[in-house]
Order: sequence, then C-alpha cells, then structure tokens
Amino acid sequence: MKEIIVPELAESITEGTISEWLVKVGDTVAKGDPVIELETDKVNVEVPSDYAGVIVEILAEEGDDVEVGDVVAKVDESGKGTVTADAPPEVTEETKKEVAEEAPAAAETTEEAPEVVATPAARKRARELGVDLSEVLPRDPLGRIRPEDVEAAKANQKQTQEKPAQAPAPVVSAEDAKPVERVRMSRRRMTIAKRLVEAQHTAAMLTTFNEVDMTAVMNLRSERRDKFEEKHGVRLGFMSFFTKAVVGALKDFPLLNAEIQDNELVIKKFYDIGMAVSTEEGLVVPVVRDADKLDFAGIEKEIIDLATKARDNKLTLDDLQGGTFTITNGGIFGSLLSTPILNAPQVGILGMHTIQKRPVVMPDDSIEVRPMMYLALSYDHRIVDGKDAVQFLVRIKQLLEDPYDLLLEG
Repeated sequence: MKEIIVPELAESITEGTISEWLVKVGDTVAKGDPVIELETDKVNVEVPSDYAGVIVEILAEEGDDVEVGDVVAKVDESGKGTVTADAPPEVTEETKKEVAEEAPAAAETTEEAPEVVATPAARKRARELGVDLSEVLPRDPLGRIRPEDVEAAKANQKQTQEKPAQAPAPVVSAEDAKPVERVRMSRRRMTIAKRLVEAQHTAAMLTTFNEVDMTAVMNLRSERRDKFEEKHGVRLGFMSFFTKAVVGALKDFPLLNAEIQDNELVIKKFYDIGMAVSTEEGLVVPVVRDADKLDFAGIEKEIIDLATKARDNKLTLDDLQGGTFTITNGGIFGSLLSTPILNAPQVGILGMHTIQKRPVVMPDDSIEVRPMMYLALSYDHRIVDGKDAVQFLVRIKQLLEDPYDLLLEG
C-alpha cells in the first residue's frame, strides 16, 4: 500500500484547500495522473499520484485544508487491495471482524491507549478547537474520526460547561429574523484580503491623479487596426500603448521600479509589468516579462495569453511572481476614478479608467469635446517623493498624447 501525499508546491506555499477530487475510490491511476486539484494562495495546482494502482482510500474531503506532507489517499499497487472509501463504508461481518482483530483487548488498553485514527482535516480541526482526539467518539464504523465528530465533541463540552440556571434567551420576532447566506471565503480571496490590508499597513501609500486626452491613441488605432491585425493576428488594444508608456516613464523615474529590502533600495533594471485580471476566484496579477524588449504585437499576444490562462484557471506560479510594476484597468467595468492599492513589494501601480467624452479647453481657448481618461498613480512615499510621482504620471500622459514616439521606439 502506497500513500499519496501533498508535495512541496513552492517555497512560499505550505498548505492548500482541496477544491476537487479528480478520482474516486476504486479508480485505477497511472503514475503521474492528477488525483486532486488543490487551491493555494496564488493558483490552483493538480497533485499527481507517484504510484500506479487502484485508489483504495481517500483520507481528506473537498473543502479540507491540507498541508505539505499530509497523506490524502492510499494506492494499492497490486490493484487488488481492499477498498475503503472516505465515506462511512457498509458494515459487514467481515469488517466487524477486522475491527475486532485490530482493536486491543480491554485488559491491554489499561496499559497502553489505542492509537487514534483521524483524517488530516479532523486533526487540524481538533487543534483549532482544543479538543483531545482520544475523547472524541467517531461515527465511522471503522473508528476513523472526522471533522464533524470533533465539532460534535466540542459542542458537547460547551453544553456540560454551561450553568444550569441561565436567563432565558431573548425571543426573536419573525420581523427581526432576516434571511442571510453564509459562504466560506476561498483561500485565494482570504489571501487577497490579507495582502491588501498588509499593503496599507506597511507602505506610506499616496495617490496622485492626472488625465490624458486619448484622441491621438484612438486615431492611431483606427489607422493601423486592420493592417496590424492582418500582419500579427491580434488586435491593437489600449494596453500595449499603456505598457509602453509605463516602461518609458519607469526608465526616466527608476525609483518607481524598485522595492525596499531591509535597509536597502533594490532598483530593478528590468521591466516585468503586472496586469491585474479579474476572475471568478478573485483578482490575479500575471506578469508580462521583459516588456521593454517586446513590440506592440508581442505585448498584445502576451496579454491575451495570460488573460486566457487566468479565465481558464491555468496560471502557474511563474506567471504570477516577480513583477516590478502593475497596471490595473478599472475602466473596463466603468470606473471613472479610483485609488488602486499597491501590489507589495512593488512601490507603484497605475490605475486606468473609463474613457469619457468631456469638453476640453484647447490652447487657442476654443472648446472641443475630447475622449478623456483619468489616470491614478498610487506610490510608496517611503521611496518615491511626490515630485517624482507627479512627473512620472505627466510623462505617461505625454507619451500617450503623442503615441508615435512609442511606435518608433517599439
């Protein structure tokens, strides 16, 4: 009998939540076949079987939290092992005999307590609730303790500790009882929440604003759209213009492409630009590597590839790690103005917003209706001074309002 364990996933990932079992008890697996999908802080990963054989036992359920090294299933390499499903099995005379043979005699238990058999999820729940597993009565006919057994034991403890004489509970009227729905937060959502709060607590975050006239970019896209798509097989979108503008501004203001490590500033000489993407599981920020070395078509292809992988839940850890600066586009959802939160340890994030036609006073004092976009730059004031942040955003504005330079450079 061989055990399937949760392997080392990455240096910063030590646990995950089982989102889906890809096999069931009785299934035959080959070595390397995926058996579970594990939701981690960053991405979902498939855990393979290290052995070929038949799944004879499943030790953790969907929704259980497991750590690296936990045993989640057992495989019989001979293919003839006794199947013991994770759900309570049917009690037969044979299983009763097995339990009787495995259980120590009453006289022997006075000298040595029997080993407690519990699922990894049950052991973790017991630690959280402070419950002694030896005092938990399992409902499984084979004596395996499950999380619900631990919770039942804890509830019994609370009942016995309560005083018999208590004030009557207040009566809740039908009008006060409002319908609610409780939904467990996904591991990724909990991680997003934690990191956003940490970013606000650890960085001296400020936001500066400007607006950009998108007329030149929109005209250029209209002029080049068909030929560009015919030549490269992708559409010429806005994101390639903004990515190029960001790279150009970062070269002029390198502290926006840095981070703090202890008492040092690490100023990065490469440009890996994160692109915030909204998915059903929450926000993810895949990274376009070496954006300064890509042309417009290369950036568009990378963005399409990363967005597709994000929607299909196929992003890898490598896709998400190591960005130096982030762009987020709330405009696709209709946002007119926002203050984006830093993607730590980065010290800058650019917020794009919806394009809105507004009257603009031109240099000759005439008034024209122009497609305008508000830009927001959130930055870490520990590294970046307000002057540099304002000038960085002005530089992006200049590059976008005269995008032919970007085409020549790219």
